[in-house]
Amino acid sequence: MTTARGAGILLHGRGGNANEMRALAAHLGATDFTWRAPEAPGNTWYPQRFLAPLEANEPWLSRALATIDTEVAAVAEHLPPERVVLLGFSQGACLALEYAARHARRWGGVIAFTGGLIGPDGTSRDYPGDCDGTPVFLGTSDPDPHVPVARAHETAAVLERMGARVDLRIYPGMGHTINEDELEAARDLLAAVGRPD
Repeated sequence: MTTARGAGILLHGRGGNANEMRALAAHLGATDFTWRAPEAPGNTWYPQRFLAPLEANEPWLSRALATIDTEVAAVAEHLPPERVVLLGFSQGACLALEYAARHARRWGGVIAFTGGLIGPDGTSRDYPGDCDGTPVFLGTSDPDPHVPVARAHETAAVLERMGARVDLRIYPGMGHTINEDELEAARDLLAAVGRPD
């Protein structure tokens, strides 16, 4: 890992797995990155929808966030946070966004393929800290069967208020998947993180 220009923490969706996320990373062209892909017990980070009351997803949600803590600590031995990217799809995207909001600092970036901050409508979003210019890519379909587009807009607004640079892209009728435009945006973000100082 000592020669890596950056690190990515890959978070799979509900029913997904670590190998699927590693396969996704292979399409992103960041050959100078080291990738870490934790896997949730039973392939699900938390049991209820991400829009459910927070307590309905405990203690699983806290355990999932602690898993990211472990991955961040492992790469921190070799790389600073501004070279670390959190990347997730669907449930994993929600987890990446929530972690970044709860642990606000200058990350290398957040790449969220269809996700939003966790909790029901009306959840307080008074997260402490400053994202300090962290680039965030958030792509989603309108409509999406799992993530209301309104939550994507809310998530972007919260993170922008916290100092992140958010690139929100809404794709009409895309469905619950990842398209080539999203992959290209992710490649651009990763290339910027891996660029020599």
